[in-house]
Amino acid sequence: MTDSAPATGTLRVDLLTREYPPEVYGGAGVHVEYLARELRGLADVRVHCFGAARTEPGVTAYAEPAGLAGANAALRTMGVDLEMAAGCAGADVVHSHTWYANLAGHTAKLLHGVPHVVTAHSLEPLRPWKAEQLGGGYALSSWCERTAYEAADAIVAVSAGMRADVLAAYPAVDPDRVRVLHNGIDTVQYAPDTGTDVVDRLGIDPTRPSVVYVGRITRQKGLPYLLRAARELPADTQLVLLAGAPDTPDIAAEVEGLVAELRANRSGVVWVAEMLPKPEVIQVLTHATVFACPSVYEPMGIVNLEAMACETAVVATATGGIPEVVADGETGLLVPIDQATDGSGRPLDPARFVADLAAAVNTLLADPARTAEFGRAGRRRAVAHFSWDAIAARTLDLYRSVGATG
Repeated sequence: MTDSAPATGTLRVDLLTREYPPEVYGGAGVHVEYLARELRGLADVRVHCFGAARTEPGVTAYAEPAGLAGANAALRTMGVDLEMAAGCAGADVVHSHTWYANLAGHTAKLLHGVPHVVTAHSLEPLRPWKAEQLGGGYALSSWCERTAYEAADAIVAVSAGMRADVLAAYPAVDPDRVRVLHNGIDTVQYAPDTGTDVVDRLGIDPTRPSVVYVGRITRQKGLPYLLRAARELPADTQLVLLAGAPDTPDIAAEVEGLVAELRANRSGVVWVAEMLPKPEVIQVLTHATVFACPSVYEPMGIVNLEAMACETAVVATATGGIPEVVADGETGLLVPIDQATDGSGRPLDPARFVADLAAAVNTLLADPARTAEFGRAGRRRAVAHFSWDAIAARTLDLYRSVGATG
């Protein structure tokens, strides 16, 4: 851990997050990584994160308290949060990301008398399947999130869809405190890579069409629906899964069974369970014919932006913030879904959703020229509308609007 001294007259922003490089597992971690990078040109940024010690200046990592070893996972998270809150002394504003760090932000607000900004990347009430993963800890995670949201000085929604979800899940929140600031994409880093060293090593044939999925194995991400849809793909199409970190043994077993079934009936099913470095993911995305995002809950879906920036056409569920990213009929195709209103997001007619997903993917596979143009349009859209420098400037304006002063 290394800290740098605040510059005189400069706003000190403390970002609170579970994930931070090199320990990044999902879209929230990617968001914080790039937001911190861009904000550093505008403010004195300190990052407080979970996990192993970091050497990056201004970044402090916190291990789980030894006294909570063996306790429920949510309780261990709350222990880390209290230590993070103590570490925020001297901040002008604290900004927490996901329920894992929300209690840290809320406690720091009370302890240090500074504004607390929350970014809503997902919502616990809309992920009830996490009760399988956390047991009684789900009640704790939900309490942490609700308490922080209802007291926050501002809530950043990463899409208009997420803003609506926040206000529906937490009716006590003042709508004026919920602002939409989209996630961004580094279109210099995420750009087409036509090399083949990575795809060759992974066993992906660049001469055959491929459908690629990148994401965790969770109910939210909808991978089992894609695996069922893949039964209808043309025989020459590869299915490439960069998928790991299953939430529960049940979904792990379901995915393993569906992959085994596909492999018994077709060639070209490539499953990479470990997290690949970004440059390797970028090459895989570049060579994809179609990127598939079968999520049933996705506040924005930054992974779609990553695929678009690599000039890859997208097929994605028309849910959450995805329609604000993927322009239907221009950068990809959106798959309609009628969803349960119990917070699970599950399709009311799973067979129809699977069939519609397969049909959309097959539509693009059957029209390479149109699919290639979707890919080019996707990159243009990513560059024009989702740059990180503009998002960082708007975020700094938000800090000022809630009374943060340097």
